[in-house]
Amino acid sequence: MSQSRATAADAMETAYGFATVGGGAEKQERVNAVFHRVAERYDLMNDLMSGGMHRAWKAAMVAWLSPPHRPEFRFVDVAGGTGDVAFRIVDASRGRAQGTVVDINASMLGVGAERAIKRKLSENLAFLEGNAEKLPLPDNHFDAYTIAFGIRNVPRIGTALEEAYRVLKPGGRFLCLEFSEVELPVLEKIYDAWSFKAIPRIGEMVANDRESYEYLVESIRRFPNQTNFAATIRQAGFERVAYRNLSGGIAAIHSGWKL
Repeated sequence: MSQSRATAADAMETAYGFATVGGGAEKQERVNAVFHRVAERYDLMNDLMSGGMHRAWKAAMVAWLSPPHRPEFRFVDVAGGTGDVAFRIVDASRGRAQGTVVDINASMLGVGAERAIKRKLSENLAFLEGNAEKLPLPDNHFDAYTIAFGIRNVPRIGTALEEAYRVLKPGGRFLCLEFSEVELPVLEKIYDAWSFKAIPRIGEMVANDRESYEYLVESIRRFPNQTNFAATIRQAGFERVAYRNLSGGIAAIHSGWKL
């Protein structure tokens, strides 16, 4: 709990929670192992970890995106393997939006593809294995790029943001939902107690995996705060960068435009 936040996103390349690892490849390998282990119970654990608030936060991000009701609207949701955000975007477009869900983790994608079939959304969504730092997607193609609770797990965050800029059309929108820095000292103390004492225990009981949830909690505390992350988004070329705090800063939505 004594570790401080990274002031620049490039410091996250060697940060695996509070530990320091040997560069992007090692971090990526470790992060992949975490999400292979938690894939089947990922959404359940999100409910338990956030008290269900992640649903409201994702709804707020999709509401800010406000996808139009036209079939030409194309979006990519990165690190969204289970499909949770992509389903919401399609629903908000009244079933007209076309989306590509990209995730580096095949286990997460498998969960999302099965859920899409059950929800009868397979015609709206494609599930594609790929790295956020080198998306297997064309230039200037998408109207929107979304990523929820995934950017902090990417070793080279600046590179991922440059890729987001590349695949968006001129006039395209970038939206990122991520845990952030709590604004109120009293809330921060309560949040710390919940995060460091309760969440790893819940992970051990529900998913039989304490270590993965210790990493997830630590990675949140290492991620740059709202102002520093907004600066990184600007460095990638985005304009009209802004953010909105949610639940006192426990999470924040960042927005930017390719103009």
